[in-house]
Amino acid sequence: MNDTATDTRSVIVERDLPHPPEKIWRALTEPHLIAEWLMQNDFQPALDHRFNLRGDWGAVDCQVVEIEPHTTLSYRWDAMGLASIVTWTLTRTRAGTHLRMEQAGFRRDQERAYEGAKFGWQKFFAKLEQILTRTD
Repeated sequence: MNDTATDTRSVIVERDLPHPPEKIWRALTEPHLIAEWLMQNDFQPALDHRFNLRGDWGAVDCQVVEIEPHTTLSYRWDAMGLASIVTWTLTRTRAGTHLRMEQAGFRRDQERAYEGAKFGWQKFFAKLEQILTRTD
């Protein structure tokens, strides 16, 4: 039996940022800030909350599946046939925070989505870092 559920790939982006986890958490969970670096949204930091992310190219249906303030945020990310999970992990460091984002669940036949996500998350992270440098 071919188990395709385990035959998936992830996009992982990691950064060491000179900001405390609480500040990064706000950028990941406050709708007006999410809109500045990711997409328009109706996010709420509550377990099982269903929300949408809306961009020029379309929308993403999401649902919060894990939330631990200032440490972990995980949500379903379903768009254009891609059913994935995005997990943010914040680890306090001496210099600030190690931020890790993993988008898991790309099937082998979703090469375009995988490559698009690798490109897209680099852009999103660049915008996120800009916002973090100018917000309190």
